[in-house]
Amino acid sequence: MKSAVETLNPTRVRLTVEVPFEELKDSLDAAYKKINQQVTVKGFRKGKIPARVIDQRFGRGAVLEEAVNDALPKFYTEAVNEAELAVLGQPEVDITELKDGETLNFTAEVDIRPALEIPDFSGIEVEVDAVEVSDEDVEKSVEQLRERFASTSPVERAAEDGDVVTIDLQAKVDGEVLEDGVAEGVSYTIGSGELLEGIDEAVKGLEAGGEATFTSELKGGSAAGKEAEVTVKVTQVAARELPELDDEFAQLASEFDTLDELKGDSRKRLENMKQYDQATQAQERVLEKLLELVEVPVPEKLLEDEINTRKHNLEHHQLGQMGLDLAKYLEIQGKTEEEFDAETNEAAVKGIKTQFVLDELVKRENLNVNQEELTEHLMRRAASSGMSPDQFAQAVVEGGQVPLLVGEVARGKALALVVEAATVKDTNGEIVDLDDEEEAEEAAAETVEAVVEAAEVEEKPEA
Repeated sequence: MKSAVETLNPTRVRLTVEVPFEELKDSLDAAYKKINQQVTVKGFRKGKIPARVIDQRFGRGAVLEEAVNDALPKFYTEAVNEAELAVLGQPEVDITELKDGETLNFTAEVDIRPALEIPDFSGIEVEVDAVEVSDEDVEKSVEQLRERFASTSPVERAAEDGDVVTIDLQAKVDGEVLEDGVAEGVSYTIGSGELLEGIDEAVKGLEAGGEATFTSELKGGSAAGKEAEVTVKVTQVAARELPELDDEFAQLASEFDTLDELKGDSRKRLENMKQYDQATQAQERVLEKLLELVEVPVPEKLLEDEINTRKHNLEHHQLGQMGLDLAKYLEIQGKTEEEFDAETNEAAVKGIKTQFVLDELVKRENLNVNQEELTEHLMRRAASSGMSPDQFAQAVVEGGQVPLLVGEVARGKALALVVEAATVKDTNGEIVDLDDEEEAEEAAAETVEAVVEAAEVEEKPEA
């Protein structure tokens, strides 16, 4: 077999392959054997029909077609490996010549990973928010904890803001009560905004036994997005009572003995959260700067597939779970279809470029992923998916997704490497030291995941 490579553009090549006919022998034998098992000829046992009889009865062309279909993937893969190409997606194959007993010639056009030059990135500088926790932040955090320990007691008066009411609901569309539009004994805190728009105004001022009717757009269910006439009946009004902010509360709500110790712990937790947000912000901004430094051509077919994947995931998974379609989603977001398409295209381009650049860094820096790193990443992914580590691991293995997880960890390490080399300052002009290597790599993996999203660029050397 002889092969040659012609570069069509930075992301696409054409392979020209010439195969001497004798190299088709194994595929021809397999073709005769396969046809033998599929046909019957009077006078011959099944599977024992001579090749010449098959040629006479069914035509040599049918045998050649079967043999070529069997041989093409093997010769294509050999040509790809010989040229050391990092191919993407499936090739477009064209048989240019097939002479029985002489030769098989074909071409294969396929997308490839572009060759990238990663310049020195040590000069990257970014600014991030300073980690500052105010007394007001601490008070707000403690107040939220206090809210969680609030108690309620029934009262015989009209409902007010902050009260917890028990209500029955009935929704009608076009005068008809919806099958899924009736609910009883629903607990609702007035002012929380957790139910329908307009319900706060409807229930405020009602005592137990009172009812009101209002119009609201349904957020979910069979009539999601439609205007409904909603009748709400209050069956109980209960006042919320907050515990006193004192040492006794600290002992009730935490492992601390005093309110000051509780506030100190709240401040520390807020600082940790802001430090994590700061690290994520640093990674995102360093990644932006890195992508600006590298010229990355994007294969058209790969970009088209990525855009379609993102749209499919949004429409059939995320929006489907919310009871929305794309049109309603765009209306809520206040976007036109053209704006949505432009944003999706931009995000897809960024995702592909991120993978290409970070994968090149992984290769250049010889970054490896060990079992411990992979296990930690798997456990975090399992937690975010709501599955147990064992369930998630089984799903990953059965779905053949282990290489994708390895890629996520490796790219996280590559980005962490760039962040470490960059200069990161906060808004106060102070140098930010992101010195926890393990946490930095894991957080960087999360940042990369968010950019790359669900679709992965895979190398596929088979036809």
